[in-house]
Amino acid sequence: MRVFGLCAGLPCPARSTDEYTMQTSRILISSLGVISLSLPMLGLAQTSAPSPNGEDDASELATVQVTSAPLDSQIAVTGPVLLDQQSQTGSLLGMSVRDTPASITVIDRYLMQAIGAEDTQSALRAVPGVTTQDSPGSPGVNFRGFSANSLAQLFNGINVQYSIAARPVDSWIYDRIEALGGPSSFLYGSGAVGGTVNYITKLAQPGDFSEARLRLGSESLREMSLGLNRRISAEDSDGRPVSYVRLDVNDRRNKGWTDGTRRQATELATSVRTDISPNLTHTLAYEYQREKVDRPYWGTPLLNPVEGTVRIDEGMRRMNFNSADGFYGQRVQWLRSLTEYQVNSSLSLKNTFYAYDALRDFRNVESYRFDETNSMVTRSSALLQRHDQRLVGNRLDAVYKGALAGRESDWAFGLDYSANKQTRFPLSLAGTINVVDPYDFVPDYFWDIEGMAPGFSPDRTVRVKTLALYAENRTKLSPQLQLLTGLRYDRIGLSLTNLREVTAANPAFFKRNYNAVTGRVGLMWEAAPGWNAYVQYATAADPPSGSLSTASFADAINNSDLTTGRQLEVGLKNEFWDGKATSTLAVFQIKRKNISTQDLDNSSITYLVGQQSSKGIEWTAGWQPNSDFSMLGNLAYVKPQYDNYVQNGLSLAGKQPVGMPQWVGNLWGQYQLTPSVSLGAGVRAVASSYVNPVNTLKRPGYTLLDLSAHWTIRPDTQLSARVRNATDKVYFLNSSTSAAYLGAPRAFDVALTVRF
Repeated sequence: MRVFGLCAGLPCPARSTDEYTMQTSRILISSLGVISLSLPMLGLAQTSAPSPNGEDDASELATVQVTSAPLDSQIAVTGPVLLDQQSQTGSLLGMSVRDTPASITVIDRYLMQAIGAEDTQSALRAVPGVTTQDSPGSPGVNFRGFSANSLAQLFNGINVQYSIAARPVDSWIYDRIEALGGPSSFLYGSGAVGGTVNYITKLAQPGDFSEARLRLGSESLREMSLGLNRRISAEDSDGRPVSYVRLDVNDRRNKGWTDGTRRQATELATSVRTDISPNLTHTLAYEYQREKVDRPYWGTPLLNPVEGTVRIDEGMRRMNFNSADGFYGQRVQWLRSLTEYQVNSSLSLKNTFYAYDALRDFRNVESYRFDETNSMVTRSSALLQRHDQRLVGNRLDAVYKGALAGRESDWAFGLDYSANKQTRFPLSLAGTINVVDPYDFVPDYFWDIEGMAPGFSPDRTVRVKTLALYAENRTKLSPQLQLLTGLRYDRIGLSLTNLREVTAANPAFFKRNYNAVTGRVGLMWEAAPGWNAYVQYATAADPPSGSLSTASFADAINNSDLTTGRQLEVGLKNEFWDGKATSTLAVFQIKRKNISTQDLDNSSITYLVGQQSSKGIEWTAGWQPNSDFSMLGNLAYVKPQYDNYVQNGLSLAGKQPVGMPQWVGNLWGQYQLTPSVSLGAGVRAVASSYVNPVNTLKRPGYTLLDLSAHWTIRPDTQLSARVRNATDKVYFLNSSTSAAYLGAPRAFDVALTVRF
């Protein structure tokens, strides 16, 4: 029997409870051994944290004091972009959004609340140009004309190199989400040509505060959330270490909006922070995510003839053609040990040990297609699948603040080593399962499908070992001009072990090494107070096809080198109207070379000569003329295309990648009707995009409207009501040439939030 119950009653031969327990114990013992050195004689205490003594000591670590504030001062409003907030993602030097010569979006807790972000994907609406879709097998993020493995999706700055790992998670446990437009391989390694999204979890911090939320809504939605931060050691007047613990937990259960779908999800993040001395801090953090979806929705068949702008029968909007016992489940665990040491006023060190363990199970009939008369639906592509992944690594960073030729100059250096292992257990039947009347469909059972049986058989194990060295520098050339440079070297070892029949195309073992050098040069100019202009050139590297962590033998054998990418970007960040308004503007061009492309005359032969490019413009603006009214919006235009690419014997030169809308815009507004009541609205507009590589089919664009109302009952209690997709728009999040993946219909929810 396997722990965490993800096998759903099925045999779990791959990883037994004993094996898992032994391996997890080794990780826990190692980390607890470290933290045991920093937790001497903890004593329980409920008094408030000591106040600063007012003395300026440059050698002490900066302390952030957090206290429980009334809700009316903490609930977010839309408005000016906070250019002076620090970003963890845009640079290793801890620079502000204003000073970093790159396009950076920071979505903090208050902004998530203001725009009604239920999960990590809906929060990304605040990033200009980003579109998402959440299908179980291929959750996706599109950014600057690129998607999937050409984007880096990080968890607290750690790259798991697997796009499915970024399936949307309920947003409660996250402190903020940051997005960096364009290449970032020089910061986070391969797979970051189009951009980077970094999901940052809440951590223990000084102070005592608590928050709870109850949310009820459409489709039997029940969600309970709790957050606690407490000091757990005595006062430090006698020089003993001070420790704080934090716990954030969220449990959500609801029916899906399609027939038979049910979802249960639980997320937990807990951490212990110990201020061992004024210069030394240690944090041990653990995260747990469990999601279970019964009979997940995989799409709605398109009406024939499939031509021009594709269509569906809107009467089938809520129909689900999956098996009655269709299933998706995941269990994810993170363990991190973070040690921060301020050596002196100039030098600081940070070490991060991390371990990641994930198990994902799929059991579904995934493809549906109408016949020529649009009266019968063909169900096909039954898939039983398990993804078993582990990642262990350690990252050491140093930041030195000094001078170069008499000018202020800051340096960051780092070393990162990681070992990533993934085993897959696929069993698929590509043929037809049955043909059904959509209006008289009785779901079958997955195990009744001929050729399917309980149990998992491993296919191959892929190991990716990465050693990276990196450095970054910021030098102030003058009070108004600063130069930012960065360089990174990655040594990547890829190996595949065949766990099935050995053939010429699938040998018993294959190994290949890759080397990548990437970098960035940026110049930031303060043209006038509050007006910053920048120019940036950056390079990137990523796999020619797919992800290294899921590479097939064909990928590894044919792809002898990584692709290369480069971006030129110019931008402007400004603040005006006495700080009541801000805006950011970025214009970019990206080229990705060495894409794996087929020979025009023989599709079985591939070459690393393909090229893809995109160019565009992104704009974000916020305005708060007074305390009663605020607005925030973004607008993006992108034109992606293949410059040289062959697929199935056809040249796609000049064609656009599928699923990439050229225009995306968002606008939110909030009005304080009375001192205790506010009203809000949000509009999202997404243009049409192509469905097939040859660009003869399009999925329609759409516009969505969200409405909200908030009542501050008392300073620590707020009641909120929301209507999502208020016009009940039928819209496509994704589409193939046979079926569309639809977005959710109109939904209501009410939430009560209390701080104590």
